[in-house]
Amino acid sequence: MKKVMAGALTATLALSMAACGGSENGNGGGGADASGKTTLEVWAWEPTLTDVAEAFEEKNPDITINITNVGTATDQYTSLNNALSAGSGAPDIAQVEYYAVSQYAVSNSLMDLSEFGADEYGDFYTPGTWSSVSINGGVYGLPMDSGPMALFYNKEVFDQAGVTEPPTTMEEYYEAAKKIRALGPDYYITCDSGEPAPEELMMWVAGGTPFQVDGENLTINLTGDEGVQQVVEWWQRMVDEDLIDTHTPRWSDDWSRKLNDGTCASLTIGAWMASMFDDNAPDTVGQWRAAATPVFDENNPLNGEDGGSTLGIMASSDKAEAAWKFIDFAAHSEEGIDIRVDQGQFPADNATLESPEFLEITNEYFGDQKYNEVLSESAAAVFTDWQFLPYDVYARSIFGNSFGPAALGDATFADAVASWEQELIEYGKQQGYTVNE
Repeated sequence: MKKVMAGALTATLALSMAACGGSENGNGGGGADASGKTTLEVWAWEPTLTDVAEAFEEKNPDITINITNVGTATDQYTSLNNALSAGSGAPDIAQVEYYAVSQYAVSNSLMDLSEFGADEYGDFYTPGTWSSVSINGGVYGLPMDSGPMALFYNKEVFDQAGVTEPPTTMEEYYEAAKKIRALGPDYYITCDSGEPAPEELMMWVAGGTPFQVDGENLTINLTGDEGVQQVVEWWQRMVDEDLIDTHTPRWSDDWSRKLNDGTCASLTIGAWMASMFDDNAPDTVGQWRAAATPVFDENNPLNGEDGGSTLGIMASSDKAEAAWKFIDFAAHSEEGIDIRVDQGQFPADNATLESPEFLEITNEYFGDQKYNEVLSESAAAVFTDWQFLPYDVYARSIFGNSFGPAALGDATFADAVASWEQELIEYGKQQGYTVNE
C-alpha cells in the first residue's frame, strides 16, 4: 500500500518532511513509563475533548491524556501525513473527519478496532456515521459527533418574502429562492461560491453513488450518475437565474455579515451549525429555524452527512489498549457523550438522539423551537450507500478549481463535473489504483 500513502502525501497538502516528521514519536518502548503511567498523545481540534479527558483521567489515574491541536482538519492531516511518511512523530489517537477515514484506513495507518469488539457497535451509532467508519469489513474509528444536513432558514426573511413554510423539495426551494430574491438586490436564499459543501453533499442527498471503492479498485462515474446529474441541472438553473449568491465564500466575514443582516436567508449545512449561529449572526436571535433538507424525490427522502468526526487509533501506536479505553469512553460511554453534548456538540449515537432530554431542548435563538427533533430525524435519513474516495482530502482540495468558475458563470456545471471527474480519475491512476470509468 505504499502507493496509497504516496497519494496521501502529495498535491495540495503541500507536505514538508521537516514540518513534524523529524520529531520522535514519544510512544516509548512499551506503553507505561517507569512510574507505571501511560501517556497517550491525542491530536484533535475539538475543545470539548479536554473535559472528556479530565473525566477519563479521574476514572483511570494510570493514563494521562495529552491533547495537542496541530491544526483543524486539513492542517492536521498535513502534519499527520508528515509524521507517517517520516515513520515517527505520529500520535496514538487522531481525530479524523468521516470523509478522510478511508484515506487512512486503506493505507493501513488506522487500526481496525474490530479486535476490541467495535464491530459489535453498529446499532449504537447513526446509519450515516457508522457507514463512514466501516470500510472493507473493518471499523476504523468510533463516531464522536455527526453532521446530518438540515435546512436552517431565517423565518423572518422567509415570511417577509411570502414563504410561510420551509421548502420540502428542491422544486419548492427553487420557488422560495425566487421570492426571496425579489426582496431586494442583496437578498439570496443562500450563499455558495463553488465549494465542496454544499454541492458535493447535495449529490449525496440526491441518492448519488459516483464513487465505488473495492480495495484498490475504484469506480468514478460523476458524469453518468443520475443523482449527480440532478444536482447539476438544479444548480445550473439556480445560478443562471441569479438565485444564489456565488460571490460570498462560507466562513468569510462577509458570509457572517449576510447571515446577520438576513441577506443570506438560509443554509443547507450540518446539524452542528445550530451551536454556531449565535457567533456568526448574533443579531438574529429568534429569527432562525431548522427544517429537513429539501429532497429531490419526495417519495424517496434522503439526506447527507456534512462533517462530523471520529477518534481513531493510529496503527503505529504501541499503546493500543490504553488508547481504546479512552476512545471507548469518549465516543461510546454515556458520560463521555454527555460531556460533549452538554457543550453543544451534535451526537452520533442513537440513544442520545432519541432521548426525551435531547429532543425537548429549546433555544431562544431558534424561537424556542424543539430543533433537535428535526435534526434527529435528519440523522436517521442519511443515505448509507454513499462512499468516499480513499483520497477524498485531495478530491475536496481541487473541487473549487472546477466548480468555482461554474458558480461564477464562466463554465457550466456539466463542464465542472466532467473536469473534476477527469482529475480524480487521473490522480487515482497515478497512485496505482485500478480506476473504472
